[in-house]
Amino acid sequence: MHTDYRIAAMPRPSAAPDMTFLSMEAARRVRAFHKTFPQYSMTPLKALPQTAELLGVASIHVKDESFRFGLNAFKVLGGSYAIGSILADRLGLDGDGMTYGALTSPQARRQLGQMTFITATDGNHGRGVAWAAREYGHRSVVRMPAGSASERLENIRACGADAAITDCNYDDTVRLCARMAQENGWTLVQDTAWDGYEQIPMRIMQGYMTMGLEAMEQLPQPPTHLFLQAGVGSMAAAIAELYASAYGENRPTIIIVEPNEADCFYRTAAAADGALHAVTGSMPTIMAGLACGEPCSIAWDVLSACADYCVTCPDEAAARGMRILGNPWGGDERVISGESGASGFGCAAQILTLPELEPMRRQLGLSASSRLLFLSTEGATDRANYRRICWEGLHANV
Repeated sequence: MHTDYRIAAMPRPSAAPDMTFLSMEAARRVRAFHKTFPQYSMTPLKALPQTAELLGVASIHVKDESFRFGLNAFKVLGGSYAIGSILADRLGLDGDGMTYGALTSPQARRQLGQMTFITATDGNHGRGVAWAAREYGHRSVVRMPAGSASERLENIRACGADAAITDCNYDDTVRLCARMAQENGWTLVQDTAWDGYEQIPMRIMQGYMTMGLEAMEQLPQPPTHLFLQAGVGSMAAAIAELYASAYGENRPTIIIVEPNEADCFYRTAAAADGALHAVTGSMPTIMAGLACGEPCSIAWDVLSACADYCVTCPDEAAARGMRILGNPWGGDERVISGESGASGFGCAAQILTLPELEPMRRQLGLSASSRLLFLSTEGATDRANYRRICWEGLHANV
């Protein structure tokens, strides 16, 4: 088997965690909240039948999040719901009373004053937090790890944030933001968890379920395989549990995909010793949104209970995914997908076509009857890099 592609079965926990916060009821409640936004519309689920035939599977569907709220990525779903929940708690709103209109009303703004929300991000999450804070009438501070793309920084600043790039990696940038929040009395809105910081990450995870619920309703048939890319794992966990609980015995095989340079879930699954295993250092990968070295503890608990495999892949997989989705076979509709957004699809395409990965293909149960679902979680959020990879090849960026 190709050494750059590694697979580990997900070890099951001795006791199942409480995952009721990711129930179908919760997903419907969250989606009802998102539908109160004037910017809300369901993002498209694109079928690629001719590409599926070429790759040797029954069907391929790709959820295209480049249309989400005009922000070119899904992350705003988590930030808007988490911040909205914080504001609703302070206003004494619950249930149907938590709406975009109620949270942005003059009365709400008078009662709350101006709050400051801070987060660390590789790009999309910070843009979503900045956008949501501005929509609600509040302030945001965003810090990004070293090496972050200037276009992503400027997009965050365009949403009104005090944004800057640090000289440290993602996980250390998270710690920096946590300190800044404590020192200044700001509210940290982070999509990863640790002891004593769980409620906001859980609400962010709930926000992501809107995307999964939409796709579930759009699919003509349930998927047999669900590929989910992971950074800290919050999105993957939210969608995995939603699909596992909704389909029960008929649930899809759930595969978590990570870059080789930031494969903390793979390492944790492979070790199977009950401890979380981190990746340290700079984590150089084109999949910037997945360059996270420490798993979200809540996400790991959820994924260990409902996901099946962790796969780690090289940058060439994401690059191939970007190129195929941008130029699919035959008359299939194209999907503009960024480096992180295309990683799940690209990894699957490699597994389906590289002869040396045939053992992995068999292990995952991929066959001519397989129905594959992917979430393209971002569009071309770094357009210069997208162009380099798709026009000039991966070598132009590494």
